[in-house]
Amino acid sequence: MKHFFTTSAIATAVALGLGSTTAFADTPTVNVVTDPSFVPFEMLDPETGEMIGFDMDIINEIAERAGFDVNLTTMEFAGIIPAVQTGSQEIAIAGVTITEERAQIVDFSDPYYDSGLQIIVRADNDDVESIEDLAGLSIATRIGSTSYDFLQEQLGDDADITPYPGNSDMYMALLGRNVDAAFYDAPNVAYFSQTRGEGRTKVVGPLYEGQQYGIVFHKGSQWVEPANEALAAMREDGTYDEIYQKWFGESSDEE
Repeated sequence: MKHFFTTSAIATAVALGLGSTTAFADTPTVNVVTDPSFVPFEMLDPETGEMIGFDMDIINEIAERAGFDVNLTTMEFAGIIPAVQTGSQEIAIAGVTITEERAQIVDFSDPYYDSGLQIIVRADNDDVESIEDLAGLSIATRIGSTSYDFLQEQLGDDADITPYPGNSDMYMALLGRNVDAAFYDAPNVAYFSQTRGEGRTKVVGPLYEGQQYGIVFHKGSQWVEPANEALAAMREDGTYDEIYQKWFGESSDEE
């Protein structure tokens, strides 16, 4: 009888242990939102129907290290911060510039990409070389972006500033001669100029408003610290540089 109870106790303990292990093994799923058109940071792969890009590789690597699964949603950029602020989305990654104003309503990770703003014009435009040259002209930019805020601060009523809902709308307006120039985040401007806009557009002038991108979290999110730890580890072990080179063709040290 003693042997029976001992065996039963062991079996019960093992069963409880297995149950506990299974419980801890369950990986939480976290709602993550991105902008579907901020290439090469995030874009739709027409062959697989999945979102790919620099940001997608970054957040998937962070999720694996931090211990959560990504439930990805896409929406226009202007709706991303409100979605995280209200809690319908826990995390956003979409080339979001860290600003004091945004940091009042959402939390940010440590910076993961250094950027800025730049001007793009049609290839036959030799009159624009700086932000000052945009006075009196029509300029396309992105709704809800820091580039729109910067243009308003620098030019105000001295230029016709038109915010567009999507990047493709903005660039098509430029190619279609509906605007004289476009002004937006430097990596996206450069990517368009080297791909669909090659031979038809050019990037001019210096880099304005040195900026840093951060991953956005709902205020008080439990995932901020694990994400920062993952980012630091990725930089330390070379994973970040591998992802950077995959999408930008150079080391992040040359950024």
